[in-house]
Amino acid sequence: MRGARWLIDSLRDKQPFDKSLGQHFLVNDELIARAIELGDVSEQDHVLEIGPGPGVLTEALLSTGCKLTAIEIDAGAVEHLRGAFAPEIESEQFTLIEGDALQARWPENVDKLIANIPYQISSPLVDELTRYHRNPRTTPLQQIVLLVQEEFAERLVMEYESDVGSLGMTVCLDWECEIEDKVSPHNFSPMPKVNSCYITMEPHGEEWPCDVRLVRQMIHLAFDQRRKKLRSTLKSVPRRIGRVKGWHAVRWKQAFAAHQDDERMEMRPEELELDDWIELTESFTQCTENS
Repeated sequence: MRGARWLIDSLRDKQPFDKSLGQHFLVNDELIARAIELGDVSEQDHVLEIGPGPGVLTEALLSTGCKLTAIEIDAGAVEHLRGAFAPEIESEQFTLIEGDALQARWPENVDKLIANIPYQISSPLVDELTRYHRNPRTTPLQQIVLLVQEEFAERLVMEYESDVGSLGMTVCLDWECEIEDKVSPHNFSPMPKVNSCYITMEPHGEEWPCDVRLVRQMIHLAFDQRRKKLRSTLKSVPRRIGRVKGWHAVRWKQAFAAHQDDERMEMRPEELELDDWIELTESFTQCTENS
């Protein structure tokens, strides 16, 4: 293997790094190997990598014998990757897609996602991989390993009471999330101004007794004004209520009206556990079954 330094220097020789794309590349080969270990990657896997850049993680993934698909938005990096991994592309072990990972079509048979992602797409990417996982036309994801900003990781796993929010609460509907390793700035080129973390996400397979799309909308609606009580926040109709089968503005208003005397309406969103949100959504649904 050529190693991280060689690949990064090779890309740097071709073009300067683009800060607008959040390009901070891991240079520590041991930490790169750690991602492979956390993902338990083998030659039976089809792995998706987001934002490979110079290919430091790409090289480590390919060395396992796995099938790899990567999505890269930077045209210069794409050209570099096509040269650096020409044999793997020729053998079809490696498929490189040029485009935005939030808009490009992902392969339908990916079973793992391992990536050092641009920090600015962390939250929408988690939403995207959840949609992919829940799509009946795609292979369910088995394991996700992401290198993200430490602050985002703490909000994702709700490490502290102050981290409780819509991000962590909605992710709990599908995933068990753990912070695995903290990674300091000196392990990157160029160095970011913040600490990073490896996180793992594994699907827990829990089946909920209500539509999870409705649960998500209720949680987001409440946390948009997290200092207010549910009586104030849930009075508004979620903007995308029509996307939930069987739901519309009139039904939501009826459900809210039926809960005027419910003691939960006096609570603020951070006071509710996930099971509380499930029960409240069930209650909203059952009281308007025939609406």
